[in-house]
Amino acid sequence: MSTEMMTGQNEKAFALLKSDAEKIRKLIEVQMENLTMPQCPLYEEVLDTQMFGLSREIDFAIRLELVEEEKGKQLLVELEHKLAALHEASLRK
Repeated sequence: MSTEMMTGQNEKAFALLKSDAEKIRKLIEVQMENLTMPQCPLYEEVLDTQMFGLSREIDFAIRLELVEEEKGKQLLVELEHKLAALHEASLRK
Protein backbone atom coordinates (compact mmCIF):
# COMPACT_ATOMS: atom_id res chain seq x y z
CA MET A 1 0.00 0.00 0.00
CA SER A 2 1.36 3.42 -0.88
CA THR A 3 2.31 5.94 1.77
CA GLU A 4 -0.32 8.34 0.47
CA MET A 5 -3.01 5.67 0.74
CA MET A 6 -1.93 4.74 4.28
CA THR A 7 -1.97 8.38 5.34
CA GLY A 8 -5.50 8.69 3.98
CA GLN A 9 -6.60 5.57 5.86
CA ASN A 10 -4.97 6.84 9.06
CA GLU A 11 -6.71 10.20 8.76
CA LYS A 12 -10.04 8.52 8.07
CA ALA A 13 -9.64 6.19 11.09
CA PHE A 14 -8.82 9.10 13.39
CA ALA A 15 -11.72 11.16 12.02
CA LEU A 16 -14.10 8.28 12.74
CA LEU A 17 -12.78 7.98 16.29
CA LYS A 18 -13.17 11.72 16.82
CA SER A 19 -16.73 11.49 15.52
CA ASP A 20 -17.51 8.66 17.95
CA ALA A 21 -16.03 10.68 20.82
CA GLU A 22 -18.20 13.67 19.87
CA LYS A 23 -21.31 11.45 19.75
CA ILE A 24 -20.56 10.28 23.29
CA ARG A 25 -20.13 13.87 24.46
CA LYS A 26 -23.45 14.86 22.90
CA LEU A 27 -25.22 11.81 24.32
CA ILE A 28 -24.01 12.57 27.82
CA GLU A 29 -24.82 16.26 27.45
CA VAL A 30 -28.41 15.48 26.40
CA GLN A 31 -28.77 12.93 29.16
CA MET A 32 -27.55 15.39 31.77
CA GLU A 33 -29.84 18.16 30.51
CA ASN A 34 -33.01 16.14 30.05
CA LEU A 35 -33.03 12.76 31.65
CA THR A 36 -30.99 12.07 34.72
CA MET A 37 -28.57 13.52 37.20
CA PRO A 38 -24.87 12.55 37.21
CA GLN A 39 -25.38 10.56 40.43
CA CYS A 40 -27.92 8.29 38.72
CA PRO A 41 -26.76 4.69 38.12
CA LEU A 42 -28.21 4.84 34.60
CA TYR A 43 -26.06 7.85 33.76
CA GLU A 44 -22.96 6.13 35.13
CA GLU A 45 -23.73 2.92 33.23
CA VAL A 46 -24.17 4.75 29.93
CA LEU A 47 -20.99 6.74 30.47
CA ASP A 48 -18.94 3.68 31.46
CA THR A 49 -20.25 1.60 28.57
CA GLN A 50 -19.68 4.30 25.98
CA MET A 51 -16.18 5.15 27.23
CA PHE A 52 -15.21 1.48 27.36
CA GLY A 53 -16.43 0.97 23.79
CA LEU A 54 -14.49 3.98 22.54
CA SER A 55 -11.34 2.86 24.32
CA ARG A 56 -11.64 -0.56 22.63
CA GLU A 57 -12.09 1.13 19.23
CA ILE A 58 -9.00 3.23 19.84
CA ASP A 59 -6.96 0.22 20.98
CA PHE A 60 -8.00 -1.66 17.85
CA ALA A 61 -7.01 1.24 15.59
CA ILE A 62 -3.66 1.49 17.38
CA ARG A 63 -2.98 -2.22 16.95
CA LEU A 64 -3.76 -1.90 13.24
CA GLU A 65 -1.33 1.04 13.15
CA LEU A 66 -4.05 3.29 11.80
CA VAL A 67 -3.73 5.69 14.73
CA GLU A 68 -0.65 6.61 16.72
CA GLU A 69 -0.92 5.50 20.34
CA GLU A 70 -0.34 9.00 21.68
CA LYS A 71 -3.06 10.52 19.47
CA GLY A 72 -5.53 7.81 20.48
CA LYS A 73 -4.87 8.22 24.18
CA GLN A 74 -5.06 12.01 23.84
CA LEU A 75 -8.49 11.69 22.24
CA LEU A 76 -9.73 9.80 25.33
CA VAL A 77 -8.18 12.34 27.68
CA GLU A 78 -9.81 15.24 25.82
CA LEU A 79 -13.20 13.54 25.96
CA GLU A 80 -12.78 12.87 29.68
CA HIS A 81 -11.99 16.57 30.23
CA LYS A 82 -15.07 17.64 28.25
CA LEU A 83 -17.28 15.24 30.20
CA ALA A 84 -15.83 16.46 33.49
CA ALA A 85 -16.65 20.04 32.47
CA LEU A 86 -20.22 18.99 31.65
CA HIS A 87 -20.49 17.31 35.02
CA GLU A 88 -19.20 20.41 36.81
CA ALA A 89 -21.65 22.61 34.90
CA SER A 90 -24.57 20.36 35.86
CA LEU A 91 -23.62 20.58 39.54
CA ARG A 92 -23.68 24.39 39.40
CA LYS A 93 -27.27 24.48 38.10
